[in-house]
Parts: sequence; structure tokens; C-alpha cells
Amino acid sequence: MFGSKKKLNDLMALLRPDLSRESLGVGPGFPGVAPSPLLSSAAWKRNAELRTGVLALGVLVDWREVNSNPRVVLMFDVETADGISFRGVADEDLTITELTRLAPGRTLPVRYRPAVMDHYVALARHVDPAHVRQLSDVIASRKRS
Repeated sequence: MFGSKKKLNDLMALLRPDLSRESLGVGPGFPGVAPSPLLSSAAWKRNAELRTGVLALGVLVDWREVNSNPRVVLMFDVETADGISFRGVADEDLTITELTRLAPGRTLPVRYRPAVMDHYVALARHVDPAHVRQLSDVIASRKRS
């Protein structure tokens, strides 16, 4: 639709330098933030896979508003139960209430795809709090050892 993927990523970097790979703190392996995830079949597939992804904990680093939906790009420092740490990026539509609760340093449950590891994560909105506590305990015990 828009030409090559490289041209689309270059266009996004020109239009929104705050959404560039360097600005988000991810490497060249990150596919980039699409102007609208509704225009991309790859984004639809990725979001479906993330909804069933593996649970991890993300510490909110920063966020950038993409448009007035409010669609935001959230940046997390993610810790997994397996001991992997990485910068995760979530492209989410949030309610005004959820937006007001965003604060750097807040820990939120996220889902990621371990087979892909492309820096994409998604908020785990409907997860059992006991499961999140158990994951938090596993991560904390690994840090203590």
C-alpha cells in the first residue's frame, strides 16, 4: 500500500522522530511503529499473537501519544520469568482513565512473544492478580540470588 517497508519506516522517522528506533531505545531489529495498525495485516497478526503471549512484568519508562484516540506507544523495561530483560514497546489504545494512571516507574503486566523477540509487547489487561504476584515473586527471588 505505501511501498517498501524501509520507505515506510523512513517516513515515520521523518514525520515522528520521537517514534524512531533510537528514540524508543530499541535496536535495528525493531520493525517500527506503523502510522495506523489498522492498515497493516502484520500488525493485526502481531496483536492477536500478543494477546496469547507469555506473561512478563514491564516497568513503564515513558510513553508517546500517537494521535487523539488516545493511541499511545508505551516503553517498558521488561523482565521475564526466564531471566530475560529487554526494552519493550506497546502500541495501545487507552481510555482517558488509563492514560491518567500512567506514571514512569509503574510496574504493569505485559505479554510478549518469546519465539519472535522483536521488542513488541502488549498490556495484559485481564490477567489473574495471583498469577502476576507469583511472577513478581519469581523475578524478585532471581534478583536476590
